[in-house]
Amino acid sequence: MKRWLFALSLAGLVALFGCSRYTPKETQAVKGPAPEESTERETSGIKVIEGAGPNGDKTISIRIVDEDDPALPGRTPVKVRGIYISGLMAGNTDELYRILDSAAGTQINTVVIDLKDDEGRMTCQMDTPLVTEIGACRPYIKDIEGLISSLKERGLYVIARIVAFRDPYLAEKKPEWALTMEDGTLYRDRQGMTWANPYKKEVWDYLAEIGAGASKLGFDEVQFDYIRFPTDGNIKSVVFCEDSTDCRKKTDVITEFVQYEYESLAPLGLFVSADVFGTIIGSGIDAEAVGQIYTEMAKHLDYICPMIYPSHYGDGNFGIEHPDMEPYRTILAALEQSREVLKEAQKADREAHQAIVRPWLQDFTASYLTHYIPYGNDEVAAQIRAVTDAGYDEWMLWSAANRYHFGGVPAKEAEE
Repeated sequence: MKRWLFALSLAGLVALFGCSRYTPKETQAVKGPAPEESTERETSGIKVIEGAGPNGDKTISIRIVDEDDPALPGRTPVKVRGIYISGLMAGNTDELYRILDSAAGTQINTVVIDLKDDEGRMTCQMDTPLVTEIGACRPYIKDIEGLISSLKERGLYVIARIVAFRDPYLAEKKPEWALTMEDGTLYRDRQGMTWANPYKKEVWDYLAEIGAGASKLGFDEVQFDYIRFPTDGNIKSVVFCEDSTDCRKKTDVITEFVQYEYESLAPLGLFVSADVFGTIIGSGIDAEAVGQIYTEMAKHLDYICPMIYPSHYGDGNFGIEHPDMEPYRTILAALEQSREVLKEAQKADREAHQAIVRPWLQDFTASYLTHYIPYGNDEVAAQIRAVTDAGYDEWMLWSAANRYHFGGVPAKEAEE
């Protein structure tokens, strides 16, 4: 039986969220006995260690996560090899099944479908309270439950992609929850998109509501994208929080959000994952700008999904002159860096849970770069080989146009 340990300081949970919602009464922190008298007990799928730590004054709760855990039912892990499918494509079943038929016989076993897309719209009908109130549904997919059932009949694992804070629809409907400028107008990035404010707890609850809706529809996992702060446009004039006493660091806000969503959705039987910039793994500057600290987010997720597209790395990264032109070396270097960073974090906090790394790979040609190459079967195969050579065994292919080169994906027999 595959198991994960998710360890958290109970005091940290209480400080972030309060006792009533996240901490069962039995696990509330109390001063423990002397170190030599530390005790363990289990309740509701949580092992509680009292009197932990050198001073005997800690209470630690460790959530035991597996398919038999009554606190987290229905969570059977899958070794994902997936592709992204837009909401529009998912609503065109003829084209969707043509893509899936082309993938037959390969290791592809997962589809990541837009549930909440880049414009903040639900791609199917969802009758949750706030979604209904603001009219957020634009149902490209007419029968989402039937579609998911059909996909599962094909043996596919189904992930709901939920775009989080880049949300022009919510921002327009609920401007009090949006990022605004000093003059009160809505912030817009260089593409003219408005954003929900990551500091707003109401936005967290809205996203949790959508995640819970995904569970009812039959999705196996929710994958949050755009869990970050914007970085372009007139960002210096953005008012992130009205109350200066609550202006936590951006990285703290994003980590707290991830933890909040996990605690809300994992008990519903969903796995919880998040997309992150690949460049944050080795750059503190990038991490602080967007609010994503790789090792901290990994403590509160089942899967962390770095977008390590070779086209995202500038010339000279990893000592590679033009990373987009050397997909194998770039992916291998990025994942070796990931492994090293997570290894050091594990040494610093041996009790902490650590998410499984499941990278996004590039299946598109970055013709906007000065130095690029066309991506086809060979480039896809090179990236997948790099994942394996780096010691990882899960991956997903990204093509915004949903055009994939399955000739570069290993055959299913190769895996067996």
